[in-house]
Amino acid sequence: MQFDPFVIPFNIGLYFILFYAVARSIGWFMDLSRPDKLRLQRGFFGKAFGQSIKEIFLESLVHRKILKTNLRLGYMHMSLAFGWFLLIFFGTLETDIFGAKHLNAPYKAIFFKFFNPDHGRSGFEAVYSFWMDLLLAFILSGLLLALIKRFAPEAVGMKRTTKLKPIDKVALISLWLIFPSRLLAESFTSGAYGTGSFLTGSLGSWFASFLPAQEMAYPFWWLYSLSLGTFFMLLPLTRYMHIPTELFLIFARNSGITTGDRTGAFNEIQTYSCSSCGICIDACQLNFSAGITNIQGTYLLKGIRNDENVSDMAHNCLMCGRCDQKCPVGIELTPIRMIRRRTGETEHVEKSIWKKYFPERRNLIPVKANDQSAYDWLPDAEPVKTDVLYFAGCMTHLTPAIKTSMIKILDASGVSYNFIDETGGVCCGRPLMLAGQDKEARELINFNSQLIWKSGAKTLVTSCPICYKVFKESYYLDVEVLHHTQFINYLIGEGSLKLKFLRKKVAYHTPCDLGRGSGVYEEPKEVLRYISRLQKTEFEDKNSLCCGGSLGNMKISYQQKSMIASDAAAELTKSNPDILATSCPLCKKTLAAATETKVSDIAEIVAEALVLPQLKRNMPDPILRIKEPVNFL
Repeated sequence: MQFDPFVIPFNIGLYFILFYAVARSIGWFMDLSRPDKLRLQRGFFGKAFGQSIKEIFLESLVHRKILKTNLRLGYMHMSLAFGWFLLIFFGTLETDIFGAKHLNAPYKAIFFKFFNPDHGRSGFEAVYSFWMDLLLAFILSGLLLALIKRFAPEAVGMKRTTKLKPIDKVALISLWLIFPSRLLAESFTSGAYGTGSFLTGSLGSWFASFLPAQEMAYPFWWLYSLSLGTFFMLLPLTRYMHIPTELFLIFARNSGITTGDRTGAFNEIQTYSCSSCGICIDACQLNFSAGITNIQGTYLLKGIRNDENVSDMAHNCLMCGRCDQKCPVGIELTPIRMIRRRTGETEHVEKSIWKKYFPERRNLIPVKANDQSAYDWLPDAEPVKTDVLYFAGCMTHLTPAIKTSMIKILDASGVSYNFIDETGGVCCGRPLMLAGQDKEARELINFNSQLIWKSGAKTLVTSCPICYKVFKESYYLDVEVLHHTQFINYLIGEGSLKLKFLRKKVAYHTPCDLGRGSGVYEEPKEVLRYISRLQKTEFEDKNSLCCGGSLGNMKISYQQKSMIASDAAAELTKSNPDILATSCPLCKKTLAAATETKVSDIAEIVAEALVLPQLKRNMPDPILRIKEPVNFL
């Protein structure tokens, strides 16, 4: 027998999804920019091809990242993905080796036992039948975990699972039915013919002892085919579209294509690559500290896929990047949110941000008039020539102890520097970017860039991680940009600072924008190890907690931010340190209000450890007028 009508649902679903996936991939490729097309072409035929194949195996099939994060959850995903792949691969070999001919239609491998019911009685056939039963048992063990996860997520180490729409539920049920229906179809067939191995053979013999096995088998072959066909047909309309899309994403990413700052084909590919695994939900502090459970990355991407208004979700986020680090697919969730903030409707204008966070500097609130520049009031200025520029930034001015400490450190080091915003200045532009006000942010960037460029400085030092990240990524500067912890570490290394060991126990909190946002992890800890007893915490480096005071979220209340800060401070001070150290003025202000432990910036601790007395400052006035502005950008 070479064909039976029950294979039709499977065939329709298989060829539909193959055609759809190919057509969609071609469409995405055509929508890429010309440079990204060239990158993908070079990557597909170059070194990136091997990297992509390796990543597909390790992450799409074995799910290495999830295994490292959560062993039970990782095993569940691996058994379903890798197990199904192995079942198809060895099923195809089984059909080719033991079938009537080579190069068979796909359905012959999927329904091999139906067309070859006598297979597996002895010899190599029996060994192969045992292996196929073992693979099926491997998949079913993962399916059992998936059922447990859906109804009792805490049993697999998760606090919450994703919410499903009706069509997602239908697709999920069809997926759940695929492997049990295969088990029953093969077991009844084995019971009728006296074949099968330890799983299908044993179960089939038991069924045959009290049921008409041959008559019972056929309905389950139909159920198996219908489940497969339904799943394939619904795949483009549900989260399971991530299965083919993730392959495209991996090739594109390894070819050097990145999110950028605008919508486009690559962002759409990322959106459809989300598997809704729910890991970003558990990683989100808005979830486990503030009880906000409907704005996490998986829900944002689902809303974008469904063409919903996601403005509230895009803005209700700390922008801390914890979800980016935890995402097993590697989707750049924070940049996608930034793009949605720029392109979506928003009421988060720059004026509200400045008033909320910088009340002492309200004279700098930009006011638009007659569609002219929002920053016509900015002075035309020229800084004094120097080697090192220090930019404190808005939050550091509101945390003056850090500014004072940095002046002590810079004076003690003997370097020639200029405090560019000592008597006031403007923001780096980050709050406006977070609010989606790109044009106004660019005007600030242009103004600051002129000052930095005209100074002739070789190094720009900033105390605020937000400023550091923006200067590094959004400015076009011919200077070395350093956070003050990096600069202090450099000064210690070259012997410019003499410091005493304070013998204090210190726990370090890595700020989001300095750590996950900019990759600066070791220099701050090296400085602390040099002058104190640095303690380890459970939330270090990429796993660091957000302080809760993020400028990125204008939606949550003060009480909710306080809850996040209190939880973070409690975790970081479990070892009862003398000082909770951080390297961000905003983090210092936020954490100081949430714990009785002393909270200090690293600059303050270093200033306390200085041995040399403060030297007389030899620094000219920071800014001089010029007649004509320089259009730097």
